[in-house]
Amino acid sequence: MTSILIVGAGAVGALFGSALARQGAQVSVVCRSDYDVVSREGYDISSPLLGNHRFCPHAVFKTVAESKTPPDYLILTTKVLEGVDRAALIRPAVGPKTVIVLIQNGVDIEAEIATAFPENEILSGLAIVGVGRSAPGMVNHQTMGSLNLGRYPSGASAAGERLAALLNGAGIGCKLTDDVVSARWVKAVWNATFNPISITGGMLDTAVMLGTAESTAFIRRAMDEVCAVAAAAGHPVHPKVVEQFISTTQGMQPYLTSMALDYKYGRPMEIEAILGNTVRAARKHGVSTPILETLYALTKMIERRIAV
Repeated sequence: MTSILIVGAGAVGALFGSALARQGAQVSVVCRSDYDVVSREGYDISSPLLGNHRFCPHAVFKTVAESKTPPDYLILTTKVLEGVDRAALIRPAVGPKTVIVLIQNGVDIEAEIATAFPENEILSGLAIVGVGRSAPGMVNHQTMGSLNLGRYPSGASAAGERLAALLNGAGIGCKLTDDVVSARWVKAVWNATFNPISITGGMLDTAVMLGTAESTAFIRRAMDEVCAVAAAAGHPVHPKVVEQFISTTQGMQPYLTSMALDYKYGRPMEIEAILGNTVRAARKHGVSTPILETLYALTKMIERRIAV
């Protein structure tokens, strides 16, 4: 039986964990804020893809150190935040054969883990899913539900194929890529624009952000800047991606971005991983990004106001 430990099992971790458990994997979780409810009742998941169901993990831990047996896969689904040492967080549970899976937002986020665990295989994953927590232990899956997964920094992976087979079997579409770094830049085209714009406007949903020709043109220009940075970094994005993202987002039910939800509930936001790293890459490669620079400055102001 495949053993899986999900660290930071919030909405994304719970949804994917429940899918893996349905395929016979032994899925344990580490969660802090939801610990009391989840350890007692499990997760109450509402999902148009997997159906409404209750997911009771094999074991529920408050800290990683409580997990005494190294898992086959350690899936990290925490936010990538300033001042959080992700390597130190997972180290107590990582064994010599543990495959570390990062299902996290942002670009340039893998090197820290690869440096800390040079002997372990690392899979980098990009979740394409609209899901959130409405209350402790309650997961509301709204739209989409897939994962792009690849070995970091590149190449094929038998471990990735095994994990993808479990997810696909449960109905979570998992697509394997041999160039996951480029895939991260593709996702950044959406993430590094819609997320910060959603909070600079005061918790805007996708329909409002694309509600006028002017706002849509603004988002398009911001996306073009991300594409320019990606190309300069050696990961060019297909020219049709911008229009595809805009069209797809317009066709979905309006929803709040992950950053907007964090803003709404006063939680830490992934500004650095999603936008800050993109801006720093632009500066490194000499790419002019006036819109992204402005969004970065404004989101940092908002972050400071919330923190004070």
